[in-house]
This record gives sequence, structure tokens and C-alpha cells, in this order.
Amino acid sequence: MISYIKGVLADMDEDSIVVDVSGVGCHIFVPGQVSSRLPRIGETVKIHTYLQVREDAMALFGFLTKDDLRIFKLLLGVSGIGPRGALAILSVMSADELRFAVLGDDSKTIAKTPGIGVKMAKRLILELKDKVSIEDAFEKKDGPNLEQEPAAGAEGVKKEAVLALTALGYSSAEALKVLSGIAITEEMGVEEVLKQALKNMALL
Repeated sequence: MISYIKGVLADMDEDSIVVDVSGVGCHIFVPGQVSSRLPRIGETVKIHTYLQVREDAMALFGFLTKDDLRIFKLLLGVSGIGPRGALAILSVMSADELRFAVLGDDSKTIAKTPGIGVKMAKRLILELKDKVSIEDAFEKKDGPNLEQEPAAGAEGVKKEAVLALTALGYSSAEALKVLSGIAITEEMGVEEVLKQALKNMALL
């Protein structure tokens, strides 16, 4: 089992990268949105990996954080979703956005993934609802360029704001996205955060 690969980023494409490990080029399939978070070619990168073994081939799928890999593995447990389908989902939405879509029964957002229809999205929600939690979305994630972990008070305000926005009719994914763009402090109350969130929603 290959847990991760660390080496020099040698090449990158729309859906894959090549990491040079002591002169050996490892071809790894990655989500589409990973490219903007990768270092420059020639710099060191660490990729958390999943190895798919079939009778006719082997393929590596990689992620910048353990959390992304964890969600990828959960997706593989959904009936009808293979590595390519799971990678496609994580190419159009982050791990946290998927969590909120699942918890908010937001099948429409998940169904925006090419090849994933509404029927499959509803099945995904049904099978994952007991395996994800709102708390997971606010945990400090491993990976590059992370901000300092939010204080417990700010975290609680953010959770309440998410629930309030979904109650107003916004999708869970939309709520998470807009709140992620607000610097929430311990001094801010839910009402203040909601006002800023709704203002930002109007600008989208």
C-alpha cells in the first residue's frame, strides 16, 4: 500500500501530474482543482495516494491532503461510483462542499458533476449521510498554505450561520462557500456574520 509519494513535481496536466521520486516518474491522477494549489514544476510536493489494482492495470490517484483522500475513499464505497467518478466529483467541489451537500440533501449541486446524474447524487447522499458530519468540515485540515485554526467561539458562530443560511433556502454548498470568504472572529456574533454573508451572496 502506498500511503503517499514525496518528490519533485516534474510535469502536470489537466487531470494528472508526474512526481519524480529518485529518478522514477510516478504518474498520478488528481482532481482538476488541485492544479491551482500545486507548487511550481521543479519544487518538492507530497501527494497522499490511493492505488487502484486491476487485472490489466494499476493506477495512482492523489490528493494534497489526507482529508481529500478520506472523502475519496468514502465515495468509492458508494454503489456505482469508481475512482474516476469519485475524482470527477472532487474536481468540481471540495471535500467540505461535498460534506455540506450531503448533509443538506443538496443532490442538485452534486449532480453538476459530469457523469453523475440526480439519481446517482441522491444515492450518494443516502449512503454517505451517516458517514460525514458538520464538525468534520470545520476541523483544521492538513496540507499546504493553511491558515491558523479558528477559535472555538468563531467555529461555533460559523456552524450556526451555515444552519441559518440553509434554513433561508440556500444550498449547503453555497453557504459554506460564502462563509469561507469571511474572516470570522470570536468577537463577531451570528447576526453580524449572516449580514455579511447575505451581502456577499447578493454580489455573486
